[in-house]
Amino acid sequence: MTDGPSYARNDGEFGVGEVPPEYDVEETVEEHKSTGARIVEALRANKLALAGAIAIVLLVLVAAFAPFVAPHGPEEQFGFMQEPMSQSAGDFDGDGQTETVTHYLGTDSFGHDILTRIIYGARVSLLVALATVAFAFSVGTTLGILAGFYGGWVDSVVMRYIDFQWAFPEIILGVGIIAVMGGLGVTNVVLAIGIAFIDDFARIIRGEVLSIREEEYITAARAVGMNDARIMFKEMLPNAVAPLIVQATLMIPFAILAEAGLSFLGLGVKPTTPTWGLLISDGRQFISRAWWISVMPGLAIMVTVLAFNTLGDGLRDAFDISEEEVN
Repeated sequence: MTDGPSYARNDGEFGVGEVPPEYDVEETVEEHKSTGARIVEALRANKLALAGAIAIVLLVLVAAFAPFVAPHGPEEQFGFMQEPMSQSAGDFDGDGQTETVTHYLGTDSFGHDILTRIIYGARVSLLVALATVAFAFSVGTTLGILAGFYGGWVDSVVMRYIDFQWAFPEIILGVGIIAVMGGLGVTNVVLAIGIAFIDDFARIIRGEVLSIREEEYITAARAVGMNDARIMFKEMLPNAVAPLIVQATLMIPFAILAEAGLSFLGLGVKPTTPTWGLLISDGRQFISRAWWISVMPGLAIMVTVLAFNTLGDGLRDAFDISEEEVN
């Protein structure tokens, strides 16, 4: 006589109260954790990824509130090529009184405060990077889903284009696209770098779609009459988004470096726009006399790229994605 009914499976193979492996509740819960929950757990477990996330949040806040954070205006001028921690004296706010200000990172060849220019440059560099990745993510994901879902001639056409683009170094492709579009500006830079990054997202999502298009839930969606667009973007994409998130996180620093490289070559934004690449370019001819003009924005790029890379590595571990899959 038992105290109550037993709902445990007992078909002779497992004892009373034992649960077979396929009914393991903990494993099922682990497999069905939301994307957000897995990201939070990854940040808690990986201190480097957490530090990278914190650095990125701080950088975004500094860039967003640059007019309130920067010690001076982006076009305000002081003494030329002053060393870090040097000071300038004068009536800078127009109140008729002499003030003394400190240039923590020095000034450039035009007398601009480098710390101020770096803070304002973060706005442009992050804007270009995020817009570039968003553009490449949208276009590349769409092409990859179409190629993987339909196969046949659609897959052949899309993948031949991806192979053609893959053969060109991204910076060379970006230079060529800017030359074709003509002119400088943020929009041209975003389009140039974004087009150069399309192939990375297309390859990843195509591979994911090829592996899940024969799953039972896709067959069921077809059986109930769901149209192709809904199957691709409502059923397949949410189940293949994990490697895309990781790839996007890892591509942002590449976009920052690409923008800096184009600006360094004089093919980026307009010369009057403060960006990290232009700051480095402006200081290259004075590197022997005023090393800080190029080194300081270079350090800003290094810290930002390192932060995004550590965050991307943490997310890759959280989603159990191999390094080859996102490269």
